[in-house]
Amino acid sequence: MRVIRSLSDLTQADRGATAGIGNFDGVHLGHQAVIAAARACDPAAPLAVVTFEPHPRQVFAPVAPAFRLMTPEARAHRLEKLGVDILFELPFDAAMRERSADAFAREVLVEGLGLTCAAVGADFHFGKGRTGSAETLRDAGADLGFAVQVVDLVAPHGTEVSSTAIRGALTAAQPGMAAAMLGHWHRIEGPVIHGHKRGRELGYPTANMGLDGLHLPALGVYAVQVRVEDGPDAGEYGGVAALGVRPMFGENTPNLETFLFDFEGDLYGRQLSVALVEYLRPEAKFDGLEALITQMDADSAQARAVLAALP
Repeated sequence: MRVIRSLSDLTQADRGATAGIGNFDGVHLGHQAVIAAARACDPAAPLAVVTFEPHPRQVFAPVAPAFRLMTPEARAHRLEKLGVDILFELPFDAAMRERSADAFAREVLVEGLGLTCAAVGADFHFGKGRTGSAETLRDAGADLGFAVQVVDLVAPHGTEVSSTAIRGALTAAQPGMAAAMLGHWHRIEGPVIHGHKRGRELGYPTANMGLDGLHLPALGVYAVQVRVEDGPDAGEYGGVAALGVRPMFGENTPNLETFLFDFEGDLYGRQLSVALVEYLRPEAKFDGLEALITQMDADSAQARAVLAALP
């Protein structure tokens, strides 16, 4: 998949694509429906996604709590798995923020990207002050010569799929409900960083990952599936992960510590993708290391049983 971050980087071969447009945070079932509609517009054309970085919400509410379900890199990985050929990750800068809806359609979608078809969700808004809607985009397409597909909101079980609803499910310690809306497990992706190496001393060496900028699921212990993305040990592993602030050791910066089952190797600097499969228990503070190790043994056994029961 080709990632393009500036209109000036386009080549002639990048023009003429059909594209889904939006933020695509989580790449949930609604987003997947938009991508499918873009593909159906012209299956012979390059399939693209048009999105923005930073996320507009980060610009308009910079001091709000972290809300993103995935990093830009994780979003790109997921879109590539869906068969997207080109990701237009456009800068949400001052010029973009000040463009009217009409100017966005003309200057960005037609003159800049040369789209032949745009697919959007029914709740799509764009342009300065969010004055443009899915219907005004359809009108603009008719005037400017590109097709527009408006996709109804997805509600497979009577609950409308949205990034907000997925965040709510994760906060409520319901990763299975989140997965039903995502169409895949919620994953935390990133490099393994150095920690305090306490897990190694306890017989449970863990891979530490930061959570900066991401929405925090319920703190606690999870059964997880882990994909090691690179290196000689690349592959899929089961595991158990603690997501939280490590109250046993008086720390307060959230991170993710994952113990991979049946793994021997060095993970520092490797890229991991950790899927939250089932919430096992909340964080707890123990009376001593012996009690902590006993609980870790129980957590590991429970996680193995959960993962073994997956279809």
